[in-house]
Amino acid sequence: MLISRHVLFNETSFPFKDLHTSPPTYNFLDSAPHPSLWTAHNVTSVPTNSSFTPPSSSIPSPTQPSPPHSPSAPVNQTSPTQPSSPSSSSPGTSPSPSPPSPPPPPTRAMRTRSMSGISKPKIPFNLHTSTTLSPLPRNPIDALNNPDWKHAMLDEFRALIDNKTWVLVPRHYGMNIVHSMWVFRHKLKSDGTLERYKARLVCDGRSQTVGIDCGETFSPVVKPATIRTVLTLALNRNWPIHQLDVKNAFLHGDLSETVYMHQPVGFRHPKYPDHVCLLKKSLYGLKQAPRAWYKRFADYVLRMGFYNSKCDNSLFVYRRGNDTAYLLLYVDDIILVTSSDTLRAKFMKLLASEFAMKDLGPLTFFLGIAVTRPSPGSMFLSQQRYARDILRRAGLESCNPVSTPVDTQSKLSATAGTLLDDPTTYRQLVGALQYLTITRPDISYAVQQVCMHMHAPRSGHMNALKRILRYIQGTLSYGLTFSQSNARTLVAYTDADWAGCPDTRRSTSGYCVYLGANLLTWSSKRQPTVSRSSGEAEYRAVANVVSETCWLRNLLCELFVPPDKATLVYCDNVSVVYLSSNPVQHQRTKHIELDIHFVWEKVAKGQVRVLHVPSRYQIADIFTKGLPRILFDDFRSSLNIRQPPVSTAGVY
Repeated sequence: MLISRHVLFNETSFPFKDLHTSPPTYNFLDSAPHPSLWTAHNVTSVPTNSSFTPPSSSIPSPTQPSPPHSPSAPVNQTSPTQPSSPSSSSPGTSPSPSPPSPPPPPTRAMRTRSMSGISKPKIPFNLHTSTTLSPLPRNPIDALNNPDWKHAMLDEFRALIDNKTWVLVPRHYGMNIVHSMWVFRHKLKSDGTLERYKARLVCDGRSQTVGIDCGETFSPVVKPATIRTVLTLALNRNWPIHQLDVKNAFLHGDLSETVYMHQPVGFRHPKYPDHVCLLKKSLYGLKQAPRAWYKRFADYVLRMGFYNSKCDNSLFVYRRGNDTAYLLLYVDDIILVTSSDTLRAKFMKLLASEFAMKDLGPLTFFLGIAVTRPSPGSMFLSQQRYARDILRRAGLESCNPVSTPVDTQSKLSATAGTLLDDPTTYRQLVGALQYLTITRPDISYAVQQVCMHMHAPRSGHMNALKRILRYIQGTLSYGLTFSQSNARTLVAYTDADWAGCPDTRRSTSGYCVYLGANLLTWSSKRQPTVSRSSGEAEYRAVANVVSETCWLRNLLCELFVPPDKATLVYCDNVSVVYLSSNPVQHQRTKHIELDIHFVWEKVAKGQVRVLHVPSRYQIADIFTKGLPRILFDDFRSSLNIRQPPVSTAGVY
């Protein structure tokens, strides 16, 4: 789903007018005629030691050879048409002059197409271009006066009427009537070109009252780690990955509450202009719309034979013999992975019979992430366009890049610098960077540091934010790479920076988890409590990553790809390694008994093994502290963050 700038309009008393406007007329100008073809003539070569003047009466024929000249012989400077005196004439008598010979006819050195009867039709071209987008309208009346936006509004209104979204009822005292608004935006393709003009009728959910016209509003969405896991399994098995889109998804949800809405601006019923709309279907903007749509979609998918995953409620799994399918739902965007094209066509037909579906083909652009297949055995995820948009919003499109997103100094303090006059820009940019970490784990630690100061940002925090943006400027094309592998073992790296926070003395823990060579999930987070020793901080970090790997193991079992070996957890603290296999209780560990027994139980069952790794090879260091450039580049490459590889197969 692409996010773009919206323009909202409240319901007013604008009457509907069918404004007929003719489209602009473009003048198509014929192209200028082709220039004439000039014929080149060969000119007889003249020695450099003679003063040659071409005669004005005629032009020598290019086919007539010029007499050879010896370097030692004198040059005859007489006209080529005037004969020289014969050597046998007697002295004293003048020879009779001979009449001049006529000049030879001129000949062409090249043959034109017209001489051979070849002609090419002249095709006029249009000098005018129509690539300029119609600007976002300021109000619904301006939109109705524009043919592009008027057509989009009519399409939206017809879809609502055909879907039987509401019925008109008389207005009476005591109704809680929500306002209706029109939202306009340009729907763009993955390459930035215009796909269509989108006009959407929405409700103002701010005027709803809990307990009167809305109840539960929570709706699950798929986790990014689940998406990466499913894509990895599909790549390993060479299964087709298709993207689907539901047209007007929220309109399919059934409402159990009584909700009244004003009639849309510009489309009042001529006979009942004072009536209000009693909503039968959910509408965009309602607080319960996402939940109603999810319930409607989940109920139908379960009837198709799928079952809901317990690890992620937005993941649906189908298994019948050798036929397997995974379905991921993120609001109205759907990823469908099937073991065969026949199974995909079957589910596409069933979904299209219930919802207005649109097959977007193989997965190329999902949730602002560009997906390419440089080769049959690899996949590249990139948010380059989104990152460029962040730089444009910050006004740093032409800034100088830096090699690392954060320096090697101590962590930021809450009192670094002076308070910002307007913290809105800081908060907007930090929120945008949080979404960028879906494919850029190399900036997770830096973004986590600036996120902790969103309540009261200062100049020092803004400087740290600008450094992240300068690093992104130098690595715009970088993304997350997946490669094909048959490995089914989870490998995790975890680390902690003990008492690194200068204000609270809390530790920062980080981890990353691989399935084979592909990175599935990662984290950089400040611990909730103060650790009394470095071993305690490291052990809390181990407990966090063990909890994450337990969730991933259960997810892989639900996807019918159970891990074949115990999860390997690498830590650079020897005490934690010993403590995980022999939970000795003493004064320094009794207050973290719960974490100790949780990890020890997983180790005893054979699901987890905690091993030691030298700090030089501890990849999780990139999630807990600032690193020098050489070490940072090495760990970034280990996270599979690289430039786009040379494409050999094009877009998947």
